[in-house]
Amino acid sequence: MTDLARKSRMLARVLRHEPQLIRVELDPGGWALESDLLNGFRGVGVPFTRRELAEIIESDQKSRFTRQGIKIRAAQGHSFPVDLGLTPVRPPRVLLHGTATENLNGIFARGLEKRRRNYVHLNVDVETALQVGRRHGKAVVLRIDSEKMSDIGFEFFRAENGVWLTEEVPAAYLSVHSYDDLAG
Repeated sequence: MTDLARKSRMLARVLRHEPQLIRVELDPGGWALESDLLNGFRGVGVPFTRRELAEIIESDQKSRFTRQGIKIRAAQGHSFPVDLGLTPVRPPRVLLHGTATENLNGIFARGLEKRRRNYVHLNVDVETALQVGRRHGKAVVLRIDSEKMSDIGFEFFRAENGVWLTEEVPAAYLSVHSYDDLAG
C-alpha cells in the first residue's frame, strides 16, 4: 500500500469513526478545519502536507470526502451522529447492496441493519456492489425494492458522492440479484 493510500484510509477512519485519534473536533455536520486535520495528524506522528490532503480528496475514486472551502468531511459512512444536511428524496425503483454470501442467512432473517453506522449504504451499480461484497468474502448483490419501501414511508437520502442511504431495509424488500461467480 502506498503512503498516500495509507493516509487516505487514516483520514477516512478519523472523519467517519474516530476524530479523537488525532484530537480533532468535528462540528455537528462532520466538518473539520483543514488546519486542524493537518495539525492533528502531525501531532500523532503522521505528517500530511496540504498537497497530499488535496490529492487524497480530489483523486479518491469513491468520493469519500467533501471539501467546502477550508473544511473537510466524510461524505457518508459515519458511526457517530452527524447532520449531513440531506433531505429525503425519491429513490430509483431498485437499489443494490453488496455483501458476502456468508451473511445471507442473517440478512434474510433480520433485513439490512445500519449496525454501527448511521445508515445502510446502497447503490445503483452492480460492479460497485460486488466490490463492496468482495471486501467481506465471496460477494453477492442484493436487490432492494426501494420503490415499494418509499411508497410506504421509508426515507431515502443521497449522499454527495452518490451513495444511497436509508436507516434499514426489512427482509421483505430484499432478493438476491447476482453472485460473484456469475458476474463478469
